Amino acid sequence: MSKMKFADTEENVVTREEFPLAKAREVLKGETLAIIGYGVQGPAQALNLRDNEFNVIVGQRAPSPSWDKAIADGWVPGKTLFSIEEAAKRGTVILYLLSDAGQITSWPEVRAQLTKGKALCFSHGFGATYRSQTGIVPPADVDVILVAPKGSGRSVRRLFQAGRGINSSYAIMQDATTRAFDRVCALGIGVGSGYLFETTMEKEVYSDLTGERGILMGALAGVIEAQYALLRKKGHSPSEAFNETVEELTQSLVPLVGENGMDWMFANCSTTAQRGALDWKGKFRKAVEPVFEELYQGVASGNEARITIESNSRQDYKEHLEGELSEMRNSELWRTGAQVRKLRP
Repeated sequence: MSKMKFADTEENVVTREEFPLAKAREVLKGETLAIIGYGVQGPAQALNLRDNEFNVIVGQRAPSPSWDKAIADGWVPGKTLFSIEEAAKRGTVILYLLSDAGQITSWPEVRAQLTKGKALCFSHGFGATYRSQTGIVPPADVDVILVAPKGSGRSVRRLFQAGRGINSSYAIMQDATTRAFDRVCALGIGVGSGYLFETTMEKEVYSDLTGERGILMGALAGVIEAQYALLRKKGHSPSEAFNETVEELTQSLVPLVGENGMDWMFANCSTTAQRGALDWKGKFRKAVEPVFEELYQGVASGNEARITIESNSRQDYKEHLEGELSEMRNSELWRTGAQVRKLRP
């Protein structure tokens, strides 16, 4: 582990040079890594670990589409693919990668298999952080750790296959064996992380929920809808409104910002765009600061967790969710997007 300075703050980071794959294999030699859940993160982490020559098994309910997907990916029922309870029993390191709602439902059968010396690894701090609401309270004699890749499961797998990897945060909530640090680093390197940076369960879930509801999805979707609607109201065509709102953002600007930073983007656009962006950036920031403050407080207080748990507990939630997604999908904005994507060279 080394110290890396970001702005005026030193952070603990673990790089591939400090903790190479060979060391990760040695740390987890003799361990059975049980991936519980094969939905979003499960496939990517399971396949990456398998490709990196770790001993991996998968636990998933059957029959289910995820069970069928696991078989299609080469996991063999009775050998490397089991029920959730059986996989948790066989695993010495349990990667609990079900959805937040799924973790709550399956916790009793997983908890029963958490015997002394095992490790319970999360990729999201929701269940353990909001334990008073989820009921997920690990026993005191197991390691409780977190490896949280900073991207979707598809990105985790795609970047791994490209030989790059994606950054992950790591946390140690409970070190019952004195091996928690080595275990968490080995898992982080094993799933293909570019580097690991230290956090806590609470900070991971607070930043994650804020990000998802904020700039990563909620805020982004909201400002896209607002600008598109304004341009349409002012007489611009659907194609023009979409291209100026979404297409240029996703196909041109965001990749360049990712490669070079926003400062580079400001320095390498037209002087007209540059002046306008600098003048309006502060106005947008002031407008959304109170919204972000309200959002963070809702996350930290547990209110957002309560809303999520209550919503997912409703019998008709999937139907209600599909209605909300269908409304978005069938909006003029995203119907236009579907047509524009077809015209990409």
